[in-house]
Amino acid sequence: MTSKTGSTLLSALLFAGAGTLFSPAASIAAPVAAPIAAPAVTGLPDFADLVDKVGPAVVNIRTTEHVRAGEGGQDEEMQEFLRRFFGGAAPGGGGQGVPGAPRGRRGAPQQQPEEEVQRGVGSGFIISDDGYVLTNAHVVEGADEVIVTLTDRREFKAKVLGADRRSDVALLKVDARNLPSLRMGDSNKIRVGEWVIAIGSPFNLENTVTAGIISAKSRDTGEYLPLIQSDVAVNPGNSGGPLINMRGEVIGINSQIATLSGAYNGISFAVPIDEVLRVSDQIKKTGRVTRGKIGVQISEVTRDVAESLGLGRAHGAEVAMVEPGGPADKGGVRVGDIILKFNGQDIDKSTDLPRLVGATSVGSRASVTVWRRGNQIELPINVVELKDDDATPKGKQTPRKPAPDQTTNALGLQVSDLKAEQKRDLKVNAGVMVEFADGRAASAGIRQGDLVLQMNNVEITGAAQFNGLVAKLDPKKPVALLVQRESVSQYIVIKPKQ
Repeated sequence: MTSKTGSTLLSALLFAGAGTLFSPAASIAAPVAAPIAAPAVTGLPDFADLVDKVGPAVVNIRTTEHVRAGEGGQDEEMQEFLRRFFGGAAPGGGGQGVPGAPRGRRGAPQQQPEEEVQRGVGSGFIISDDGYVLTNAHVVEGADEVIVTLTDRREFKAKVLGADRRSDVALLKVDARNLPSLRMGDSNKIRVGEWVIAIGSPFNLENTVTAGIISAKSRDTGEYLPLIQSDVAVNPGNSGGPLINMRGEVIGINSQIATLSGAYNGISFAVPIDEVLRVSDQIKKTGRVTRGKIGVQISEVTRDVAESLGLGRAHGAEVAMVEPGGPADKGGVRVGDIILKFNGQDIDKSTDLPRLVGATSVGSRASVTVWRRGNQIELPINVVELKDDDATPKGKQTPRKPAPDQTTNALGLQVSDLKAEQKRDLKVNAGVMVEFADGRAASAGIRQGDLVLQMNNVEITGAAQFNGLVAKLDPKKPVALLVQRESVSQYIVIKPKQ
C-alpha cells in the first residue's frame, strides 16, 4: 500500500452478527445459585520494549522517477485548467499553442530537461548488517531511484537486486556496514489469536507502530500466496514493512489491505516470511525467481462433483485444460482428472497445487496422483520452468446454427456425434457436440457448441450412447458432466428431470 496510485488493494465487505445465550429458568424451590466468579483480568501486552528493540531496523523507502519538465507534478484539475485556457499542454511544456513556450531553431519546441518527481512512499526492513533490505515488489516497481531512510535519519541510495511480482517481494542492497537488522521467525508456527505489531510509514508518517492479532492463516488471495490475515492497522505507505511477533521475529511482510475506502478497514494481509526468504534467496543468488510448472489449468472440486465421481469429500484440483505438448500432457494427465497428490503431498484445495509445483526444482521429476473414473493412478511428470509470459492456449470451437428439432433429453440437452475432422480440430478422441440446451442444462451454463466428454466417470463415445445413459439416470441423484468449451473443461452438475 504505497501512496502511489494504482497500488494493489483488495475489496471486502464483512457482516457480523450477535448471538444471545439462554439458560433454563431455575425452579422456584431451588436455592439461589452463587454468582459466577468473574475471570481474572490480565493486562494488555506492553510493546514499548519490543519497539525499542526492533524499530531501528525498519526503514522508510522513497521512490522517484525521472520525467520531462512539465510532464509531472500537475494534478488533474490543473491539467484540465491549462487545457481549457491554453489550448494544449502546460506553459513551458514545449507544446504547440502554448504562449511563451521555449523554441529552438525554425520554431521547433526545445527538448525539456528531466526532473525528479516522487512516485511513492513505502516501508522495508534490514535483514543483515551489511545492507540487505526487504520490501514489496510493488513499492519499487517502475522506480528510477530508491532512497532508504533509517530511523537515525541516515539516507542511502538502494540498488534493486530483483523483484518478484507473483509473491510481491523485492530485495534491495545499500552500501553500508554494521546496520541494525531483524531476526527472521517461522511463519509455519504462527497461531491465530497471537499478538503482532507492524512498523512502517503509513501516509508517509515514518516509524509508526500499530498492533493487533493474527486473524487467520493461509488466507487464499493469490495463486502463490497463502497470506497471513491480521487486524493490525496497515495503511498506504505500510507496504513492505515487517509483521513482528512478540519475540521480535519477522513473520511476514505487510502487503495488502481489504478496503472499501482505500485505507485501513479492519483487515490486512502479509506475505509469510518463509515464502519471502525462499524468494529473496533466489534473487540474491541469480537476480531472478524460477518456479516450476506442469502445464495444466485447474479449478476447485465442489462437493457435488466429488460425490458424483465417487471421491467422497471435496478435495484435490480438477484438471480443466492440459497444455498440448506440455509436461502433464506427456506424462498422461487428461482433462477431467482430479489431482489428489503432488510428490506425495495431499492437495486439499486447488490452490495448493500451483504452490507445490512452483516450489519444485525446474528439471526434476515429480509424481502426480490423479483420480480417474473411480481409480487412483500414479503418473510421472517432468517439471519445467514457469515463464512470466506463459499464456493459456485457446482452442477453436466452431459456431453452430440452432438445431431445427429442439427436443431435449432429461438433462435438457440435444447432442450430435463428432465427425473425424471435428475431433482432429478440437483435439479430442471422443465426446458429443451440444446442439441445443434448455431447462436444467441451460440454467447450469451449458450452451450450444459445448462438448460433453464424460458423464459420471463414463467416457462419452457418441450421441446414442449418451442418450441411453441419460435415460437410465436416477432422477433423485445429480449427474456430473465434463463439459469442454474453448479447450477449457469443467465438471457441471445437473439433476435430471423426472
